[in-house]
Amino acid sequence: MGGYFTRDRFGRPQFLAGLLLLAFLAQVIWLVHAELRLPNGPDALEAIRIREGWKQWHGRGIAGAPFADVVTNVGFSGNGAPTLQQEMISDRDQGGFDSEHSPLLYLASAGPLLAWPQRALESEGAGYWGWLPRLPFLACGVFLGASLWYVARRLCGNTGGFVALTFYCFSPAMIQASAVWHTDPEIVAAWGAFGTIFTAIAVAHTLYAPREVVLWNWRRIVLLGISLAIAVGSQFSMIVVVPMALAFLLYVAPVRRQAGLVIWGAACTLGFLLLLAVYFLNPRVFAEGMRHATFWGATWRGFSVLGVYKQVAAQIGRACPALVLALPATVVAYAIWPRTRYFGNTAPLLLAVLFIILGMAHPHEAGTGFLLSAVPFLFIFVSGVLADLMETRHRSLMTACVFGMLVAYAVWNVLQLAKVPQG
Repeated sequence: MGGYFTRDRFGRPQFLAGLLLLAFLAQVIWLVHAELRLPNGPDALEAIRIREGWKQWHGRGIAGAPFADVVTNVGFSGNGAPTLQQEMISDRDQGGFDSEHSPLLYLASAGPLLAWPQRALESEGAGYWGWLPRLPFLACGVFLGASLWYVARRLCGNTGGFVALTFYCFSPAMIQASAVWHTDPEIVAAWGAFGTIFTAIAVAHTLYAPREVVLWNWRRIVLLGISLAIAVGSQFSMIVVVPMALAFLLYVAPVRRQAGLVIWGAACTLGFLLLLAVYFLNPRVFAEGMRHATFWGATWRGFSVLGVYKQVAAQIGRACPALVLALPATVVAYAIWPRTRYFGNTAPLLLAVLFIILGMAHPHEAGTGFLLSAVPFLFIFVSGVLADLMETRHRSLMTACVFGMLVAYAVWNVLQLAKVPQG
């Protein structure tokens, strides 16, 4: 036990990263608190998630497979079941089935309500229990931030890790997604996609070790399988990360490709079983859900419309206003300075571009999930190039510029957050 809690694992960098994550958590809690002061309870989409998840947790069917009804708001009747008003839902409803998501998000939304006394659900307003459905997504936001810092620190050192984590912890898009503030919980898909890609890369690097491949990597295989299940379970179109994971396994460890295929197959099998478990191991409903699922809803018409490019650029700018300055500068540095063109910078850049393309190709709900998933990869790319620039002979000037940009970015975001109306 003493060998685990060492200064290398729990030293000053980890402490400072923890403070940044606490600042992120405080901002998310503030946003949730502001929304829960509304008198009418959850909005329509959250009400759907709560109702469908409640239905499945109590053995009354599988969430979204099919929908019981479509709703505008939620309360609790005398028997403890949600009472809802009917309303048309978005194009995710295909023959009564949710074509975009598995029951994962529904179960996550309704699950924490099981710990709240049923009588309290019947008598109290949403201001008392409404924070419970947000807890799983708030946790996903913190876990994604921790994962981002760990990966960025391994790729870019402490400097790059802290730059990437600061970008993340004061990102309006990440705060909003973690708080599920007037949006779907795309943060789960973003965390699953990020975990899948970098777990695959980590597994590939371990294949160079002279050990028995599959048994030695069983923990990472489990982690990769869980990441795949989270990504695909939260957004069916995220199935694209399955071939991406295989591509990185084969590219990073070309001398052990057979072992990489075995590991990838084992992780996919585990991910499939976990996805089936989300349907409570009901093979008939699972098969129906997969039949109605939209795994590829891309259309390429948006690439011919200039407004689409402007909208995507605006969304990325809103996700992190600091990228308006940092991204063009780092792209130029990457293009003209060979030192920055290594795997730790190139892979995140390629992944970010790919997710942005997928976001443009999916004009509806899935596109938002792809665009949000691109943001952490952009953070790693930008922080990696900035870390390289801060190691040049102009280190003092570059460090001052980067530090000033990050401070201004953090202060601006906190000031904007303070303007959010209460209720």
